[in-house]
Order: sequence, then structure tokens, then C-alpha cells
Amino acid sequence: MGQNRRKFIGSSVASMGMLGFSQGLRGMVNQPADKKLNVVCVGGHPDDPESGCGGTLAKMAAAGHNVTVIYLTTGEAGIPGKGHAEAAVIRKGEAVAACKILQAKPVFAGQVDGDTVVNNEWTEKIKIIIEAEKPDIVFTHWPVDSHKDHQAASMLTIQAWVRGGKKFELYFFEVCLGDQTHIFHPTDYVDITSTREIKRKAVYCHQSQNPAGIYEADDCNHGMMEKFRGMEIAVSAAEGFVKCGSLKLNR
Repeated sequence: MGQNRRKFIGSSVASMGMLGFSQGLRGMVNQPADKKLNVVCVGGHPDDPESGCGGTLAKMAAAGHNVTVIYLTTGEAGIPGKGHAEAAVIRKGEAVAACKILQAKPVFAGQVDGDTVVNNEWTEKIKIIIEAEKPDIVFTHWPVDSHKDHQAASMLTIQAWVRGGKKFELYFFEVCLGDQTHIFHPTDYVDITSTREIKRKAVYCHQSQNPAGIYEADDCNHGMMEKFRGMEIAVSAAEGFVKCGSLKLNR
């Protein structure tokens, strides 16, 4: 594709709402550094936020915004042959290292990998954890996902948003498209060309999870997902999101 054609397609997609390129998220990502935003991402396990929207989180952190990653679980059941306690130590360390690369603050909510709970008690807990960060924007899993922990993270975040009065913008990210995330059609895109390598390094902090499988193998291939989403808006690499709702207007 020639450079002029690429620019034409990119500008056309950006200007046509019917193609799903909302100015809302792009505007927030490009918010001037003197107007800091509080950005929160809620993921089911260590490695989910990094693979799902690590490029966007890194881009916002690099712009000077405050970024917090909330892990619903510590991935206790995620290392074959190791007990929950040992696996949790390993995976928590990997998450902390990944957040350092992304320039994000890690928070661990305290649920258990593979045994997540969605009830009123946990809805209130997650609401309190999220609200403590005073978020302007929150990212979480798409609810139509094959992994129950991803579903739990999504539903708890949605309920925290609703019960808190919808005071922040809420967006869903995708992971392992077609295998875990299903029927996902982005409303918004973020060009992560400049932070793609940072994202990759953050994903590769999760050595216990076969990061090559997450990022490059056919079974998940987030690298290919980035290229595909990038093609949709005529850039080298992008992350796609679905918008849930907008900021509550004070009347």
C-alpha cells in the first residue's frame, strides 16, 4: 500500500463514525500531559491486561497519565506442577515486573484463579478498589469470553461502573480473539505503533505462561491481532476496544 493511500484510508476511517473509530478514546489517549488522567485496567490474571491493552496503557503512561492495573487473581492455578501458593509468588513477581515496564501501579484484588466469584460482596469490593484510583477511564475484559475468570472480571467491573453512577468511561479489550474473546467488533482503536515493543516486553515478563504462545503462536498470537487491528485503521499496529458507556453528565 502506498503512503498516500495509507494516509487516505487512515483519515477516512478516523472521520467516519460508521466505521467505528470514535474520537472519544483517541482523544483521551492523546490528552495533554498537563491534564493528567487516571487510567485503570481490570484483568482476570497476570498477563491479561498486558496482552489485551498493554500498548495503550504504555502509551498513556508515557504521556504522563497515572496508570493502575488491577489483577482480579494472582494466577494461582496457572503453573502446572506447582501449588497455588508457589505459583502465586511467581506470577505476582512477573506482574510487578511487567507493570514496571508499562509504568503502571499493580494492585491485586485477592480472588483465586479458577475459582472467581461474582456476588454482591465482591461487586462492592471491586467498586471500592476501582474508586480508590479515581478513574477517568477503565479497561476490562469483553464479557463474551470463554474463560470464566475473564467473565468475572468484566461483570464485576461493569457492576462497579453502574453502581458507582457511571462516572468513568468504560472500555472492553480483547484477548486471544476467536479462542477466548468472541464476537468482538471494536468501536474504538488506539495506534500502538510507538509502544508495541514496550507491550511485548511486558508480556514476556510472564515467563511462566509461555509468552511466545501468547504473543506469537497460532493459538493466541496477539502480535497478529495487533497487525490486523492496525490494518483496520491503516497503521502498523493497533489495539481494538468496545465502548460500554460515557462519562456521567452533571446537570
